[in-house]
Amino acid sequence: MTVINYQDREITCKIVYFGPARSGKTTNLQWIHEQVPSDRRGDIVSIATQSDRTLFFDFLPLDLGVISGFTTRLNLYTVPGQPQYESTRRIVLKGADGVVFVADSRAEMLDENAGALADLHVYLHSHGVDPRTVPLVMQYNKQDLPSQLRTSSDELDKVLNYRRVPRIAAAALRGAGVFHALNAVTTAVLHQLAERSRPAEQVA
Repeated sequence: MTVINYQDREITCKIVYFGPARSGKTTNLQWIHEQVPSDRRGDIVSIATQSDRTLFFDFLPLDLGVISGFTTRLNLYTVPGQPQYESTRRIVLKGADGVVFVADSRAEMLDENAGALADLHVYLHSHGVDPRTVPLVMQYNKQDLPSQLRTSSDELDKVLNYRRVPRIAAAALRGAGVFHALNAVTTAVLHQLAERSRPAEQVA
């Protein structure tokens, strides 16, 4: 849930990177952390297993500067993709203002992508949120694989993108599409926030 501090003119939004195991969620945050100047981001916090898979979450705070008179900050989170950490994924997703769904483009991962998307909807419903109202961006990761080993963006759209939300072909290991996805979801979140606050401003 977006936190707005009118006294200090600050806005803080929560963005969650969601998807199946090893789809590239943590890689996104690591790339962002490496590229953003140190005065614009905090330290990345990761709690992982010995196999380097995210156990609880990754967390990265970003400072976007002043937007429409408000100092705007993003808190970026990832969730573990493994089925045994369902409760963790559900907890981390609570209060999300926007979601980047990181799909694994490897051909054998199509069912896992569809299952993770179904889980996303179930978890949002469990928090009393209509999934259709949450700003969502599809990031089709690992699109740098040879064509015979991956599912194309158009094919992934047919299975995953029935809301026709923005979709980004990506290769997070080398940064391709990473900031494009972050910009798309941030724009959608701030646009939704502006739309929701407009009636109150008009009444005032």
